[in-house]
Amino acid sequence: MKENTCAACDCELDSTRIAVKIGGKTVEVCCEECAEALREAEVATRSARAASK
Repeated sequence: MKENTCAACDCELDSTRIAVKIGGKTVEVCCEECAEALREAEVATRSARAASK
């Protein structure tokens, strides 16, 4: 992933970029849909880890 691309879809980031905190790190995405997708993925990952313990 390049520094100026979306963390979710690799689209070029512009002035409308959104910062999202995932797993203690802040990443930038191009739109609210990508931000929501990353948030949902983090919740699913946490749930799966908790279920496996």
